[in-house]
Amino acid sequence: MTIENGEERLTEAKAASVPVFGYELIRDVLIGDLLGADAEDVLYWGGKAIARRFPCTDTEELSSFFQEAGWGIIYLIKETKNERLYRLSGGLTERRFELQASPSFTLESGFVAEQMSAHFNREAEAVYQLHKKSKHVDITVKWE
Repeated sequence: MTIENGEERLTEAKAASVPVFGYELIRDVLIGDLLGADAEDVLYWGGKAIARRFPCTDTEELSSFFQEAGWGIIYLIKETKNERLYRLSGGLTERRFELQASPSFTLESGFVAEQMSAHFNREAEAVYQLHKKSKHVDITVKWE
């Protein structure tokens, strides 16, 4: 394989995408049907597991991961000694608000919690708050 072919394949891989509808079927329909009432808890712990496999060293990497994963645009709003507030927005986030009465963001919350846990070397937990009118989500992460 030549360097040009390798670069071409890398570019093609980055350009490849999954239709949003396919993602929604798995995330919001299939997982919910399979797990029932446990879906939110499993997604939260799943987010933590994903974070351990894909560590982000700073907010910029966290933001890049969210965009590449198709989870939306995340950015830091506020930071204190034991807490961070992130805002999640963007096209896919807004779409989830349009299609669901109360979309779940436990996967994203678990992911952020585990990233902060690794970063600060402390147990961290996260909760999210829906803002239906403005179609964004606030994720609050706290640690001791």
